[in-house]
Amino acid sequence: MGAGAFGRNHARVYDQLGKQGEGVRLVGVVDPDLTRADTLAAEFGCRGFGSVEQLVRTHHEVQAASVAVPTVDHLAVARILMESGIDVLIEKPLTSSLAEADELIALANSVGRVAQVGHLERFNPAVLATFPLITQPMFFEVHRLSVFTPRSLDVDVVLDLMIHDLDVVRAFVNSPVREIRAVGLPVLSGKVDIANVRIQFASGCVANFTASRVSTERVRKLRFFQPGQYISLDYGRQDVLVFGVGEQGAASSTPTVNPQIKVAKPDITSVEPLQGELRSFLDCVRRRTKPVVPLEDGRGALAVALDIVRTIEQHRQDVGLDQLAPAPRRGV
Repeated sequence: MGAGAFGRNHARVYDQLGKQGEGVRLVGVVDPDLTRADTLAAEFGCRGFGSVEQLVRTHHEVQAASVAVPTVDHLAVARILMESGIDVLIEKPLTSSLAEADELIALANSVGRVAQVGHLERFNPAVLATFPLITQPMFFEVHRLSVFTPRSLDVDVVLDLMIHDLDVVRAFVNSPVREIRAVGLPVLSGKVDIANVRIQFASGCVANFTASRVSTERVRKLRFFQPGQYISLDYGRQDVLVFGVGEQGAASSTPTVNPQIKVAKPDITSVEPLQGELRSFLDCVRRRTKPVVPLEDGRGALAVALDIVRTIEQHRQDVGLDQLAPAPRRGV
């Protein structure tokens, strides 16, 4: 559902999976702009629809769908699909509010549908290779920087970009959030474009996050420390480096200048994360199993993100930034 930039990516990957013999067939794309829907449908050899209702009335064989519409429409669109017996993958952020997220979770449970949230970095090969390395992470440093584009300017950078890393770190740490400190500023839009956040978890782990959509370069890196190890993950390059000390060094490690420090690089097969995500979703649809990233995980990441947005707003009020900040310039 949705024929925008990311909706097109979903259509492209479903089409690829079908051609690779994955047992899936793309039957249609939906967008209120029927011209856009028809254009995308022609590209991938399916049919365009102007509404979800039209799709479910016309194609009774549809079993699964991606919801890649604006966040404010996630609940309404997913409701129509799930009540029509269709399993759903809903793009992040899950919903606009926790109340809507709770309603979505309750709906999926009541109608017995497979429902997954689209935190695709969970399917990044570098992230998958890191999970087996986790012991007791105590400090994270995370950077996600992008150049400015007019995409997703209806939400703060926290919900646009940082939420990817909030989900991954929450999965790595597996501990409740205890404290949040945050600062953020609008730079080229009317929303927060750059933010820095410090989160302390109940386990004692501390994580620093920086997200920017006004950078001159594209950076997506996560680094963390745990007893005897420093692990560096690059989402874009899809690689992981593990620096070990003493017995923590892996058997396949290569000695460095300091003989006590060894560095290992796990073997990783590069795969487009979206392809891994959709393949996993379709497998859950066939097997009727719980998704790797269920709606509850999407709600958890959303809850932290919304707390961060509120903390940023409170900081702005405390230091008087609302009075000092110039209005965003048009045409930038």
